Amino acid sequence: MRGSEVPLKGSCRFCRERLTHTFVDLGMSPFCESILRAEQLNKMEAFYPLHVYVCTRCFLVQLEEYVAPDGIFTEYAYFSSYSDTWLRHAKAYTDAIVARRRLGASSRVLELASNDGYLLQYFREKGIPVLGVEPAANVAAVAMQKDIPTRVAFFGPEIARDIAAEWGKADLIIGNNVLAQVPDVNGFVEGIKIALERNGVATLEFPHLMKLVEENQFDTIYHEHFSYFSFTAAEKIFAAHGLRLFDVEELPTHGGSLRIYACHAHGGETISGRARELRAREDEAGLGRVEYYDNFADNVKRTKRRLLDFLIQAKGAGKSIVGYGAPGKGNTLLNYCGIRTDFVDYTVDRNPYKHGKFTPGTHIPILPPETINQTKPDFILILPWNIKDEIIEQLAHVRGWGARFVVPIPEVNIYS
Repeated sequence: MRGSEVPLKGSCRFCRERLTHTFVDLGMSPFCESILRAEQLNKMEAFYPLHVYVCTRCFLVQLEEYVAPDGIFTEYAYFSSYSDTWLRHAKAYTDAIVARRRLGASSRVLELASNDGYLLQYFREKGIPVLGVEPAANVAAVAMQKDIPTRVAFFGPEIARDIAAEWGKADLIIGNNVLAQVPDVNGFVEGIKIALERNGVATLEFPHLMKLVEENQFDTIYHEHFSYFSFTAAEKIFAAHGLRLFDVEELPTHGGSLRIYACHAHGGETISGRARELRAREDEAGLGRVEYYDNFADNVKRTKRRLLDFLIQAKGAGKSIVGYGAPGKGNTLLNYCGIRTDFVDYTVDRNPYKHGKFTPGTHIPILPPETINQTKPDFILILPWNIKDEIIEQLAHVRGWGARFVVPIPEVNIYS
């Protein structure tokens, strides 16, 4: 199916099969990055279903599209540069891919959903021409302040043709944590094909569905993530648009991600042993059978009960609990479990854009990190658990008053 064809409501966004098989139902939730100002707290807040389906034909796991992307991403609260771990990841990738593809001053690097320039800044430092495409104007403005050329737009075939005509086709196209965030996955991948130079390569990173299932990472499900990919499903989608996946890396980021490498279908890249091995492993695990997806919902319910048991016991013992971070995944967790200020006094975040605001749905205050030093809580609930090591290191001093860390996924763990 090409990008111009819109799937029917309730049908797979890739292959158009009718969606009938539930993967998990997380109830109703607001958009996870739609944090609130104080004057919005007493106004009506929109909630939408977090009901996830698996397509029984192509096995793409997906949410229905309830609101167009410009209702979510035009102004966005996530800035990549506030995570030291993610910046190190971006720099390491830059060094590796520049060497692997022998990129230089005559190359072109295009990043889709380039955020605040967290990645392209490292290519610019090497003298490589770059261009970012970022739909959130407030985030793109930060990138442009760093002198990183950025088009404020949603990527698709039309924008791809404009870029190819005006700037040229890219030797490298990058899409980190964006493939899951596009409802028109066919149009997006078609755009990559259009904007990619004949011998160019595209790399895309996204959370690995198999890790999500194995480690019970239900909080990575939110409205901004329309789809959840296995390597096998991604391979089918790219092949349908004349692109071939020839290599893959398994990464620790976001609780376990894939970095796929794509070239034109008739490109000269040889399929790697890593790609063959992962495809075989997914097949053996059963990702191509509907039964594989049937136990996830029960595991999610158990995790919810265990987290609430801990919170009830801690509060019953007179302990104080605060959060660390206000990420999208944290808001899914808070809303699904019904955790509000009756359990968590406040949460903190390094992003000053969020300070003085409130989490969507649960209305927990978001404060600067130094607030923890002032109130000295007994427990700190780490909401971005995927960077728990970085956070525990940042807050090593809280051991001075005996505070402990709570990590909720894949199950409740307490760290001293």
